[in-house]
Amino acid sequence: MPTAMFTADELAVVRRAYARQVAAATAGTTNPRIEAAFAVVPREKFLGAPPWQIANLGGGYRPLLSADLVLAYQDVLFALQPDKGVNNGSPSLHARLLAELDVQIGDRIAHIGAGTGYYSAVLSELVGATGHVYAIEMDPNLAGHARSALADRANVSVIIADGNHWPRQEMDAIYVNFAVGRPAEPWIESLRPGGRLVLPLGVPRQGRPSTNGGRHAYHGAALRIERGARGFAARWIGTAYFVCADGGLTIDEAEIEALTVAFKRGGIEFVKSLLWKTDPRIGRCWYIGDQWALCCDEP
Repeated sequence: MPTAMFTADELAVVRRAYARQVAAATAGTTNPRIEAAFAVVPREKFLGAPPWQIANLGGGYRPLLSADLVLAYQDVLFALQPDKGVNNGSPSLHARLLAELDVQIGDRIAHIGAGTGYYSAVLSELVGATGHVYAIEMDPNLAGHARSALADRANVSVIIADGNHWPRQEMDAIYVNFAVGRPAEPWIESLRPGGRLVLPLGVPRQGRPSTNGGRHAYHGAALRIERGARGFAARWIGTAYFVCADGGLTIDEAEIEALTVAFKRGGIEFVKSLLWKTDPRIGRCWYIGDQWALCCDEP
């Protein structure tokens, strides 16, 4: 078990300082509810048994020499499955993405790629007792950890499933935590009017394995999609690099090549709409996939 070198009251102060740093200072969000959620969720519950490993900036991991709980409260990536490149990701990045998701009290949210559940717990704080979080995780070991760590949260359900097939009911928001080359059909069609989807669009580096294990996005961007009366508004949030999808969301080499060309060409920051099962206007789209496109026209 991790070692507590601080009292519970002292650790609460550390957690509040961490929340202020990652939410207000680094992520730059002005939403006080996001900072409050990070301040109360114990990150160490979701990291597994020490010795913990953190990601190096140049690739790979290094072990932390201490199991002190306070070390969990840094804006770094902790390895969950280092051989697969699966991490408990950057808190400041997630704080920024959660601000874009615009979570409201009472929302029903699908968290796709929940891992061990840390950000599911943050979401559960944001939706409150009247909302619900459906934490979808394909890996049974990660999902098992999530179930244990989230057992005290009645507003969270952990589901072992391929995120390609969820959600199966209408949602207020969907939060995706791995890089995809295309959105899954349920993510678009299950959004209620006014519903929001935040996902990392990304493609892996071709012809070279990741230094962290698994396949990480070489080109990557976070997008916000919102369902409106006239279609789907889309907006670039910023660069974001996640481990790439497995299972039913794995993309083929032709899709990788086409999306890589679009990223290299640039201009994703001008995207304003997502077209879904609609013929796109050639010359007005940043990327055209199979029955979907990201375009520069308003929806």
